[in-house]
Amino acid sequence: MFSRRTFLSALAATAVAPHAIQAQTGEAFDPTPQEVRIKKLYVPGQLLVLPRSFYLYLVTEERKAIRYGVGVGKAGLEFTGTAVIQVKKEWPTWRPTQEMIERSPREYAKFADNDYVQPGGPDNPLGARALYLFQNGVDTYFRIHGTTQPSTIGHAVSNGCIRMLNEHVVDLYNRVPIGTVVTVL
Repeated sequence: MFSRRTFLSALAATAVAPHAIQAQTGEAFDPTPQEVRIKKLYVPGQLLVLPRSFYLYLVTEERKAIRYGVGVGKAGLEFTGTAVIQVKKEWPTWRPTQEMIERSPREYAKFADNDYVQPGGPDNPLGARALYLFQNGVDTYFRIHGTTQPSTIGHAVSNGCIRMLNEHVVDLYNRVPIGTVVTVL
């Protein structure tokens, strides 16, 4: 359930997004987690994702956040808006959505016309951890998760999920509780 404070912080994040994070002019993309300064509009504990810059921010205190590099959804498949982490899993199982199977039947052939679910483990596309995003108690089927393809971090290549390096998603997983608000701009 969203509180008034959560709603207002998410609304503020959406309204001021282009100017929310202080510019890092001339800086090359660096996926390494690092502390950065941010504008004061964000609530500690909130996650903010800026897909165009390929960064996820965990607000740690007023004007401070930990910034992680991410991979995001391809054009037309990206998630935007506000959600809540309602499920967290270590070494999650995975099955592509029916839409993914229909879009890329050759890539997902082993999932067509059956109920096969890929077990968790180092070969699973969700990687070491997954944070499941819900809106109004309903699973969005979008996740913040690890990846078996580290070269995709810093690119728009996924089917909509937010990818992180496995060691980074493990760190984030350990820092955020169920109920964390995630705003993707």
